[in-house]
Amino acid sequence: MIPYPFKFKPIYKELIWGGHKLANILAKDFPKDKNIGESWELADLTNDKTQIINGEFAGQTISDVLAKYPQQILGKNYVPPFGLLIKFIDAADVLSVQVHPDLEAVKKLKTGSLKTECWYIIDAEKGACIYKGLKTGTTREQFEKSIKDGTCAELLNKIPVQPGECHFLPAGTVHAIGAGLLIAEIQTPSDTTYRAFDWNRLQNGKPRQLHVEQALESIHFGQNADELPVKSTGRLVDCEYFKVDKITAKAKSSNILQNGIMKVIMIIKGKGQISSANVESVDFSKGETILIPAAFDGKMTFSEDTEYLLTII
Repeated sequence: MIPYPFKFKPIYKELIWGGHKLANILAKDFPKDKNIGESWELADLTNDKTQIINGEFAGQTISDVLAKYPQQILGKNYVPPFGLLIKFIDAADVLSVQVHPDLEAVKKLKTGSLKTECWYIIDAEKGACIYKGLKTGTTREQFEKSIKDGTCAELLNKIPVQPGECHFLPAGTVHAIGAGLLIAEIQTPSDTTYRAFDWNRLQNGKPRQLHVEQALESIHFGQNADELPVKSTGRLVDCEYFKVDKITAKAKSSNILQNGIMKVIMIIKGKGQISSANVESVDFSKGETILIPAAFDGKMTFSEDTEYLLTII
């Protein structure tokens, strides 16, 4: 295998709260009559595996290639499965109040998988907010009662947000993405979500399924606000599962991509080219996600002022 940067065919998720920012801002290609809430950029889950669209391995999934060349892609210290799920999210409407389990909750519930995530705010309409964590002192009993009363949002920390912010949400954090937000989400490879409340809305005339008991078992009551940092420059996230850096580059400049560790790059704005002495150059532009195998040695050259998120595991 001669390593090269992988680009992927996104998996689009039509959702009740989705909109059209993914197409209008990030140039995603899907039918105009679809309300797409999520673009899964890089996934290796049982029922959702993104396909490579360029180079020698075009048409194969990331699973296919990892099975053959795990060390060349992940690095010598890692083995499959792939440790990330990368998305863009368009919240035209507010998402449900929900939580993802940690390892202790997974063991207790005997189902699901851990999910820790972060949200990078790409675009925010005026007044947009997120809900992140419980107000200090909120007990399980109070929160359970508020779900029944339809008032649980009153017990959440409602936080105004601005483009350029990155919010960290470890497993066990109750949360909701507010309306009017376009987000880059980097997370562990899990789709386990427990809905506690869905704002009393209907889908096809019926409420969506809730998972109140599982949510109550998973929420970290008494969570300290220091566990939920927000950053906008440099290293945005540094947790045991992944690290995320925000990088800006001027037009006509270049950054070296040294080998030895796999990198995932999400282009927030700008465009350019990734090149190496051994392989054909790969163009990149706003809204694209590229995996740089650990064995690849090359550089990024920027034809416009560019901003991107660089994730390692």
